[in-house]
Amino acid sequence: MILSPTQGIFKNDIYNAWDTGHKNVLGVSPTGSGKTVVFSDILKDHNGSSCAIAHRQELVTQISLALARDDVPHRIIGPNNVVKLAVNIHMAECGTSYYNPQAPCAVAGVDTLVRRKDNLANWLNSVTKWVQDEAHHVLVNNKWGKAVDMFPNAIGLGVTATPDRADGYGLGRHADGVFDVMVEGPQMRALIDMGYLTDYRVFAPPSDLDLTNVNVTKSGEFSKEPLKAAVNKSHVVGDIVKHYLRIAPGKLGITFVDSVDTATQVAAEYNRAGVPAAVVSADTKDTDRVRIVKEFTARKLMQLVNVDLFGEGFDLPAIEVVSMGRPTQSYALYVQQFGRALRLILGNISRATWDTYTDLQRRLLIAQSTKPHAIIIDHVGNVERHGLPDRPRIWTMDRRERTGKNKPTDDIPTTTCLNPECVSVYERTYKACPYCGHVNLPAFRSGPEFVDGDLTELDAATLAEMRGEIAKVNMTVDEARADMLANWVPKIALTPGIKRHIARQEMQTALRESIAWWGGYQRAAGRDDSESYKRFYWKFGIDVLSAQALNIKDAQTLALKINDDLARLAV
Repeated sequence: MILSPTQGIFKNDIYNAWDTGHKNVLGVSPTGSGKTVVFSDILKDHNGSSCAIAHRQELVTQISLALARDDVPHRIIGPNNVVKLAVNIHMAECGTSYYNPQAPCAVAGVDTLVRRKDNLANWLNSVTKWVQDEAHHVLVNNKWGKAVDMFPNAIGLGVTATPDRADGYGLGRHADGVFDVMVEGPQMRALIDMGYLTDYRVFAPPSDLDLTNVNVTKSGEFSKEPLKAAVNKSHVVGDIVKHYLRIAPGKLGITFVDSVDTATQVAAEYNRAGVPAAVVSADTKDTDRVRIVKEFTARKLMQLVNVDLFGEGFDLPAIEVVSMGRPTQSYALYVQQFGRALRLILGNISRATWDTYTDLQRRLLIAQSTKPHAIIIDHVGNVERHGLPDRPRIWTMDRRERTGKNKPTDDIPTTTCLNPECVSVYERTYKACPYCGHVNLPAFRSGPEFVDGDLTELDAATLAEMRGEIAKVNMTVDEARADMLANWVPKIALTPGIKRHIARQEMQTALRESIAWWGGYQRAAGRDDSESYKRFYWKFGIDVLSAQALNIKDAQTLALKINDDLARLAV
């Protein structure tokens, strides 16, 4: 299988990490970027024994198929029904089986691998390279970490889209995990802009779901039974079907819900509305699951309603719409679910040919395709809870506080269009909905916090007051001295007071120059003053006018932040 340019760079960076002495590498790349393709190619290169580990049995067959596509014979460490299923999938797609119980390469379900440790002892010692899919699960003391420990003579690779856990545990060896270094591929927005993932549009219809009494467990996720009760009290089930029919009729969709009971209700509602749907869960037999997915791909089924099954690792480009009916505190799970709809539908164009096109050519072809953009319908507030998934993220393998504390401080929040015929979600930097033009008017205009820092929205009295504070900074030395005397400042304090005033002016001069450069970049990017003011507010936590009245220390801190951002933007 030929890697795309971005996949090739990612693979080379992983090899460089190993070559520089790091034993276990954590590879981070967005959902839909082809992590399975990359590690399959790495295993193909390997001359010794190797093992790819999946955390669920249904993903064993997916990894097995990726190896088959790469002409890699491999054993399968799993139940007999999984082996038979994998062989059938090989035959259907490749015309031959790549299953070989004596092959040095293996694909293993983590539970079976740990359970058969004693019987596999000789082979385990011979393995010199392991790979773990969905590596955000791997902690040194859990079953995924124990699986890693079974390969004493191997170097390792873990891949994930989100090296982030709801419980706050860190994946680094120095924290709670097993990894020595992190290697990052391009972020999601870059892959969208390059035409390797589809763009998306988010809708957030009004919802009466009340999570007030739903507690969060020690693992950092909503408690199952209270969540189920909250969903049952709401109108989420009916809303899912109603808004699918309004927003995305006729499109292939996958719906995520909280429980099998809810899934059964939602599927029944879909079918009653004339939308062929099926429930898929961990309880669904493998053969039934394969049949259901085939019927879905053939558009005999239009909706797959599932519980914790297709959130991770499921690769089906045909998905056009994702309906979120399951609230989650896990950013990783949220991104996995969101990303199910972002995969390209290339039609008759081969991947190798696709890679020869320019970014612009790829985007134009996507715009003309059957899936010009993915549709995400969020009924449970996940987008508001976690932010848009293509916002830049700074990942870490360190521990952190539990869920809710890991959003970037400069993350631009979203808002939902109040036009009931639209309900699109967009960044709050826009004054009007970019989809329908509706303007969400601020409730108050008496402070920057009410208008997201947009100075064009403030009332005249507030602007005058804020400019008055700036005027104090701009006073000449004589004016500052007169002002101090008028405010009964003792003469002994005048000289040091004037020195502070001059120092504050000098620091403000430097800060305002940085603000001017930052604003110039925004204008060059085609943004008007309103959007630029809002971006500044969410980026730096203060509006432009208030920034120009800061004291020496705070002005210096802000100038450094702005200069760091300018350096990142190569301004």
